[in-house]
Amino acid sequence: MIERNTTKLRKLLKAKTFLHMPAVYDALGARLVEHAGFEAVYNGGYVAGGSRAVSEPLLTMTEQVTQASDAAAAVNIPMVVDAGAGFGEPLHTMRTVREFIRAGIAGVHIEDQLFPKRAHYHTYQVHEIEPAEFAEKIRYACRERDRVDPDFVIVARSDSCREFGVEVAAERVNLGIAAGADLGLLFPRNEDEAERAPKLCKAPLVYVNARGTRDGRPVLSRQDLQKMGYAGIIEAQVMMLPAVDAQQKMLAELRSTGNYTGMSNELCIQVRKDIEDRIGLEEFYRIEQETVESRA
Repeated sequence: MIERNTTKLRKLLKAKTFLHMPAVYDALGARLVEHAGFEAVYNGGYVAGGSRAVSEPLLTMTEQVTQASDAAAAVNIPMVVDAGAGFGEPLHTMRTVREFIRAGIAGVHIEDQLFPKRAHYHTYQVHEIEPAEFAEKIRYACRERDRVDPDFVIVARSDSCREFGVEVAAERVNLGIAAGADLGLLFPRNEDEAERAPKLCKAPLVYVNARGTRDGRPVLSRQDLQKMGYAGIIEAQVMMLPAVDAQQKMLAELRSTGNYTGMSNELCIQVRKDIEDRIGLEEFYRIEQETVESRA
Protein backbone atom coordinates (compact mmCIF):
# COMPACT_ATOMS: atom_id res chain seq x y z
CA MET A 1 0.00 0.00 0.00
CA ILE A 2 1.35 3.43 -0.95
CA GLU A 3 1.93 5.64 2.06
CA ARG A 4 0.05 8.93 1.95
CA ASN A 5 2.02 12.15 1.76
CA THR A 6 0.24 13.38 4.86
CA THR A 7 1.47 10.36 6.82
CA LYS A 8 5.01 10.91 5.53
CA LEU A 9 4.96 14.50 6.78
CA ARG A 10 3.52 13.49 10.16
CA LYS A 11 6.32 10.95 10.59
CA LEU A 12 8.94 13.57 9.78
CA LEU A 13 7.45 15.94 12.34
CA LYS A 14 7.18 13.23 14.98
CA ALA A 15 10.85 12.37 14.42
CA LYS A 16 11.66 16.09 14.80
CA THR A 17 13.24 16.14 11.36
CA PHE A 18 14.05 19.73 10.43
CA LEU A 19 12.12 20.46 7.23
CA HIS A 20 14.13 22.48 4.71
CA MET A 21 11.67 23.26 1.91
CA PRO A 22 12.61 25.09 -1.31
CA ALA A 23 9.63 26.62 -3.11
CA VAL A 24 8.94 25.14 -6.56
CA TYR A 25 6.50 26.09 -9.28
CA ASP A 26 6.65 23.05 -11.57
CA ALA A 27 7.16 19.31 -11.49
CA LEU A 28 10.74 19.41 -12.75
CA GLY A 29 11.70 21.78 -9.95
CA ALA A 30 10.17 19.39 -7.44
CA ARG A 31 12.21 16.54 -8.91
CA LEU A 32 15.39 18.63 -8.55
CA VAL A 33 14.60 19.32 -4.88
CA GLU A 34 13.97 15.65 -4.21
CA HIS A 35 17.14 14.59 -6.04
CA ALA A 36 19.17 17.08 -3.96
CA GLY A 37 18.09 15.24 -0.80
CA PHE A 38 15.58 17.62 0.78
CA GLU A 39 13.06 16.11 3.20
CA ALA A 40 10.05 18.00 1.83
CA VAL A 41 9.15 20.53 -0.84
CA TYR A 42 7.02 23.67 -0.87
CA ASN A 43 4.75 25.47 -3.33
CA GLY A 44 4.19 29.10 -2.44
CA GLY A 45 1.85 31.83 -3.55
CA TYR A 46 4.63 34.14 -4.70
CA VAL A 47 6.17 31.66 -7.15
CA ALA A 48 2.76 30.35 -8.22
CA GLY A 49 1.58 33.87 -9.03
CA GLY A 50 4.87 34.85 -10.62
CA SER A 51 4.98 31.77 -12.83
CA ARG A 52 1.54 32.67 -14.18
CA ALA A 53 2.64 36.29 -14.75
CA VAL A 54 0.02 37.66 -12.38
CA SER A 55 0.57 37.83 -8.62
CA GLU A 56 -0.29 35.84 -5.56
CA PRO A 57 -3.39 37.95 -4.67
CA LEU A 58 -4.92 37.16 -8.07
CA LEU A 59 -4.53 33.40 -7.84
CA THR A 60 -7.61 31.24 -7.52
CA MET A 61 -7.78 28.18 -5.32
CA THR A 62 -7.99 25.98 -8.42
CA GLU A 63 -4.80 27.48 -9.88
CA GLN A 64 -2.86 26.96 -6.65
CA VAL A 65 -4.16 23.41 -6.16
CA THR A 66 -3.42 22.48 -9.78
CA GLN A 67 0.15 23.74 -9.75
CA ALA A 68 0.86 22.16 -6.38
CA SER A 69 -0.68 18.81 -7.26
CA ASP A 70 1.26 18.59 -10.56
CA ALA A 71 4.53 19.10 -8.68
CA ALA A 72 3.60 16.88 -5.73
CA ALA A 73 2.66 14.00 -8.05
CA ALA A 74 6.18 14.02 -9.51
CA VAL A 75 8.00 13.27 -6.24
CA ASN A 76 7.99 10.89 -3.28
CA ILE A 77 8.57 13.56 -0.64
CA PRO A 78 5.69 15.45 0.98
CA MET A 79 4.70 18.93 -0.17
CA VAL A 80 3.49 21.87 1.94
CA VAL A 81 1.52 24.57 0.13
CA ASP A 82 0.56 28.19 0.66
CA ALA A 83 -3.23 28.22 1.01
CA GLY A 84 -3.33 31.98 1.44
CA ALA A 85 -6.25 33.15 3.52
CA GLY A 86 -8.07 29.88 2.90
CA PHE A 87 -9.67 31.42 -0.20
CA GLY A 88 -12.58 32.80 1.76
CA GLU A 89 -14.49 32.47 4.99
CA PRO A 90 -14.62 29.31 7.18
CA LEU A 91 -16.89 27.43 4.79
CA HIS A 92 -14.59 28.20 1.84
CA THR A 93 -11.53 27.32 3.90
CA MET A 94 -13.01 23.91 4.67
CA ARG A 95 -13.33 23.25 0.95
CA THR A 96 -9.77 24.50 0.44
CA VAL A 97 -8.48 21.94 2.95
CA ARG A 98 -10.53 19.21 1.32
CA GLU A 99 -9.26 20.01 -2.19
CA PHE A 100 -5.61 20.09 -1.13
CA ILE A 101 -6.00 16.73 0.61
CA ARG A 102 -7.59 15.23 -2.50
CA ALA A 103 -4.72 16.63 -4.57
CA GLY A 104 -2.11 14.72 -2.60
CA ILE A 105 -0.75 17.66 -0.63
CA ALA A 106 0.63 16.97 2.85
CA GLY A 107 -0.10 20.29 4.53
CA VAL A 108 -0.94 23.97 4.09
CA HIS A 109 -0.50 27.24 5.90
CA ILE A 110 -3.49 29.53 6.34
CA GLU A 111 -3.03 33.20 7.18
CA ASP A 112 -4.88 36.04 8.84
CA GLN A 113 -4.95 38.28 5.74
CA LEU A 114 -8.12 39.63 4.19
CA PHE A 115 -9.63 37.70 1.31
CA PRO A 116 -9.42 38.61 -1.49
CA LYS A 117 -5.81 39.44 -0.78
CA ARG A 118 -4.61 42.86 -1.94
CA ALA A 119 -1.69 43.45 -4.27
CA HIS A 120 -0.39 45.97 -1.71
CA TYR A 121 0.47 42.95 0.42
CA HIS A 122 3.70 42.88 -1.60
CA THR A 123 4.59 46.35 -0.26
CA TYR A 124 4.57 44.81 3.26
CA GLN A 125 1.27 46.36 4.25
CA VAL A 126 -0.86 44.40 6.67
CA HIS A 127 -4.56 43.83 5.87
CA GLU A 128 -5.80 41.47 8.55
CA ILE A 129 -9.03 40.04 9.81
CA GLU A 130 -9.86 40.16 13.51
CA PRO A 131 -8.08 37.63 15.76
CA ALA A 132 -11.36 35.90 16.63
CA GLU A 133 -12.19 35.49 12.93
CA PHE A 134 -8.76 34.01 12.28
CA ALA A 135 -9.14 31.53 15.13
CA GLU A 136 -12.57 30.56 13.82
CA LYS A 137 -11.20 30.00 10.32
CA ILE A 138 -8.41 27.78 11.64
CA ARG A 139 -10.84 25.87 13.84
CA TYR A 140 -13.09 24.99 10.92
CA ALA A 141 -10.10 24.14 8.73
CA CYS A 142 -8.91 21.72 11.41
CA ARG A 143 -12.39 20.27 11.74
CA GLU A 144 -12.34 19.42 8.05
CA ARG A 145 -8.81 18.03 8.37
CA ASP A 146 -9.92 15.73 11.17
CA ARG A 147 -12.91 14.56 9.13
CA VAL A 148 -11.07 13.88 5.84
CA ASP A 149 -7.47 13.06 6.81
CA PRO A 150 -6.25 13.62 10.39
CA ASP A 151 -2.61 13.40 9.23
CA PHE A 152 -2.97 16.52 7.08
CA VAL A 153 -0.86 19.31 8.60
CA ILE A 154 -2.22 22.81 9.15
CA VAL A 155 0.07 25.75 9.88
CA ALA A 156 -1.38 28.92 11.45
CA ARG A 157 0.30 31.94 9.84
CA SER A 158 0.12 35.55 10.96
CA ASP A 159 1.45 38.50 8.97
CA SER A 160 0.94 40.95 11.83
CA CYS A 161 4.59 40.94 12.94
CA ARG A 162 5.48 43.16 9.99
CA GLU A 163 3.53 46.05 11.50
CA PHE A 164 2.83 45.25 15.14
CA GLY A 165 5.79 43.16 16.29
CA VAL A 166 6.53 39.63 17.36
CA GLU A 167 4.38 39.62 20.53
CA VAL A 168 1.20 40.47 18.63
CA ALA A 169 2.02 37.96 15.90
CA ALA A 170 2.72 35.24 18.47
CA GLU A 171 -0.64 35.91 20.15
CA ARG A 172 -2.41 35.39 16.83
CA VAL A 173 -0.41 32.26 16.02
CA ASN A 174 -1.24 30.89 19.48
CA LEU A 175 -4.95 31.46 18.80
CA GLY A 176 -4.56 29.31 15.69
CA ILE A 177 -2.69 26.65 17.64
CA ALA A 178 -5.39 26.61 20.30
CA ALA A 179 -7.90 26.12 17.46
CA GLY A 180 -6.07 22.98 16.33
CA ALA A 181 -3.17 24.05 14.09
CA ASP A 182 -0.08 21.85 14.21
CA LEU A 183 2.57 24.49 13.54
CA GLY A 184 2.93 28.26 13.45
CA LEU A 185 4.43 30.76 11.05
CA LEU A 186 5.15 34.47 11.44
CA PHE A 187 7.57 36.99 9.97
CA PRO A 188 10.20 38.28 12.43
CA ARG A 189 11.60 41.67 11.40
CA ASN A 190 15.09 41.08 12.76
CA GLU A 191 17.29 38.40 14.33
CA ASP A 192 16.22 39.33 17.86
CA GLU A 193 12.56 38.69 17.00
CA ALA A 194 13.55 35.53 15.15
CA GLU A 195 15.18 34.19 18.32
CA ARG A 196 12.27 35.20 20.55
CA ALA A 197 9.45 33.88 18.37
CA PRO A 198 9.83 30.14 19.14
CA LYS A 199 9.77 30.91 22.86
CA LEU A 200 6.55 32.93 22.54
CA CYS A 201 4.60 30.35 20.53
CA LYS A 202 2.94 27.21 21.86
CA ALA A 203 3.83 24.98 18.89
CA PRO A 204 6.91 24.68 16.68
CA LEU A 205 7.42 27.40 14.09
CA VAL A 206 8.36 27.40 10.42
CA TYR A 207 10.58 30.27 9.25
CA VAL A 208 10.39 31.88 5.81
CA ASN A 209 13.49 32.99 3.94
CA ALA A 210 12.19 35.48 1.39
CA ARG A 211 15.21 36.49 -0.65
CA GLY A 212 14.87 39.78 -2.47
CA THR A 213 12.43 41.43 -0.08
CA ARG A 214 13.06 45.12 0.49
CA ASP A 215 11.94 45.32 4.11
CA GLY A 216 15.22 44.19 5.65
CA ARG A 217 13.88 40.95 7.09
CA PRO A 218 16.82 38.61 7.74
CA VAL A 219 17.70 35.57 5.63
CA LEU A 220 18.90 32.92 8.10
CA SER A 221 20.66 29.60 7.62
CA ARG A 222 19.16 26.22 8.41
CA GLN A 223 21.78 25.72 11.10
CA ASP A 224 20.97 28.99 12.85
CA LEU A 225 17.23 28.30 12.77
CA GLN A 226 17.69 24.81 14.17
CA LYS A 227 19.61 26.30 17.09
CA MET A 228 16.78 28.77 17.67
CA GLY A 229 14.28 25.92 17.89
CA TYR A 230 12.43 26.18 14.58
CA ALA A 231 10.85 23.09 13.02
CA GLY A 232 11.54 24.03 9.45
CA ILE A 233 12.31 26.66 6.87
CA ILE A 234 10.61 27.70 3.64
CA GLU A 235 12.93 29.02 0.93
CA ALA A 236 10.30 31.14 -0.76
CA GLN A 237 12.06 32.43 -3.91
CA VAL A 238 15.25 30.38 -4.01
CA MET A 239 14.31 28.43 -7.16
CA MET A 240 12.70 31.27 -9.13
CA LEU A 241 15.22 34.09 -8.65
CA PRO A 242 18.30 32.28 -10.05
CA ALA A 243 16.23 30.86 -12.91
CA VAL A 244 14.86 34.26 -13.95
CA ASP A 245 18.27 35.93 -13.57
CA ALA A 246 19.97 33.32 -15.75
CA GLN A 247 17.26 33.43 -18.40
CA GLN A 248 17.24 37.23 -18.57
CA LYS A 249 21.01 37.26 -19.16
CA MET A 250 20.72 34.52 -21.77
CA LEU A 251 17.95 36.30 -23.65
CA ALA A 252 19.78 39.63 -23.60
CA GLU A 253 22.87 38.04 -25.16
CA LEU A 254 20.80 36.03 -27.65
CA ARG A 255 18.90 39.13 -28.76
CA SER A 256 21.93 41.42 -29.03
CA THR A 257 24.44 39.01 -30.59
CA GLY A 258 22.30 36.31 -32.19
CA ASN A 259 24.04 33.63 -30.14
CA TYR A 260 24.31 32.38 -26.55
CA THR A 261 27.74 31.60 -25.13
CA GLY A 262 26.97 31.44 -21.42
CA MET A 263 27.17 27.65 -21.39
CA SER A 264 29.69 25.54 -23.25
CA ASN A 265 28.37 22.80 -25.51
CA GLU A 266 29.78 20.25 -23.06
CA LEU A 267 27.85 21.84 -20.21
CA CYS A 268 24.66 21.97 -22.31
CA ILE A 269 25.02 18.25 -23.01
CA GLN A 270 25.49 17.56 -19.29
CA VAL A 271 22.53 19.65 -18.15
CA ARG A 272 20.28 18.26 -20.87
CA LYS A 273 21.20 14.75 -19.71
CA ASP A 274 20.48 15.81 -16.12
CA ILE A 275 16.98 16.89 -17.17
CA GLU A 276 16.42 13.61 -18.98
CA ASP A 277 17.59 11.67 -15.94
CA ARG A 278 15.28 13.60 -13.63
CA ILE A 279 12.24 12.86 -15.82
CA GLY A 280 13.20 9.19 -16.21
CA LEU A 281 13.76 9.13 -19.94
CA GLU A 282 16.05 6.07 -19.85
CA GLU A 283 13.23 4.06 -18.26
CA PHE A 284 10.87 5.25 -21.00
CA TYR A 285 13.37 4.00 -23.59
CA ARG A 286 13.51 0.59 -21.89
CA ILE A 287 9.74 0.21 -21.84
CA GLU A 288 9.43 1.14 -25.51
CA GLN A 289 12.28 -1.25 -26.41
CA GLU A 290 10.44 -4.05 -24.62
CA THR A 291 7.16 -3.25 -26.42
CA VAL A 292 6.52 -1.11 -29.50
CA GLU A 293 10.15 -0.67 -30.60
CA SER A 294 10.81 -4.41 -30.48
CA ARG A 295 8.08 -4.90 -33.11
CA ALA A 296 9.22 -2.06 -35.37
